[in-house]
Amino acid sequence: MERKGIFMRWIDRMERRFGRYAIPNLMYYVIILYALGFVVQVMSPGLYYEYLALDAAAILRGEVWRIFTFIIQPPTGSFLFIFFSLYLYYMIGKMLEYQWGAFKFNLYFFSGLFLHVLVCLLIYLVTGLNLSYGTMYLNMSLFFAFAALFPDVQFLLFFILPIKCKYLGYANGLYFLITIVAGFIVPMRSDIWYSLVSFGIIALPANSVAALVSFLNFIIFFFAMRRNKFSPKGLKRRRSYEKKVRTAVVKSAHHRCAVCGRTEKDAEDLEFRFCSKCTGNYEYCQDHLFTHEHRK
Repeated sequence: MERKGIFMRWIDRMERRFGRYAIPNLMYYVIILYALGFVVQVMSPGLYYEYLALDAAAILRGEVWRIFTFIIQPPTGSFLFIFFSLYLYYMIGKMLEYQWGAFKFNLYFFSGLFLHVLVCLLIYLVTGLNLSYGTMYLNMSLFFAFAALFPDVQFLLFFILPIKCKYLGYANGLYFLITIVAGFIVPMRSDIWYSLVSFGIIALPANSVAALVSFLNFIIFFFAMRRNKFSPKGLKRRRSYEKKVRTAVVKSAHHRCAVCGRTEKDAEDLEFRFCSKCTGNYEYCQDHLFTHEHRK
């Protein structure tokens, strides 16, 4: 059996101690926040960056709520793609939570948020540079993790062309690399800067730092937990195995209610009786013995 690394052993200890505090189905609540952020963006486009975005100078002036509110930035501002984006990130988050468990997925997501806040404050305190950014690159790092764990899952590019997730992951990695480098070396509003904008890359130091922090968060977690990887086919086999185990437990029971399916293993005080008015050997629990519809 392979020995776990120091980081993974530390995570396991943390999970044993604090696992009960993990938020199950975390991505469901995150998607609700993104939807709220989209509504805010539509109703008042400047409100997010003026009062809610991560801004070190504003936080140090007392606007500490920004540490939490910056998370509501939606993954897209387009009416056309918002529902697709929310569904995509919900599906990715659910798969990662199923793969890692609720605690590890919580740790991955919230550590990414914490690193964003920490780096933003440190850069401002050390250099005086005030970087303001949202969760765009943290969201994209979720796709990194998904592509690394499930490389053969296929998506329909432009809803038409089937493409494996690993190739989208490579494209995502290239996007991150260009963003990280360009934000520091490409002069703002130069010809190259506008060319990058046409490809969806805003070459700004804030974006470079956010992309770098999110990528490092992915690297740390992926290499720590890659030994626990299994494929979507493995997920299907696992669910099938669990279903068979549950079925075997039911079949091993001596009594089973023909209405609710409960057996004597569900509760020690349950009583079962055969109905003399039903055609066949139908057995019922005490709750359905006199209320069931007779079978002829």
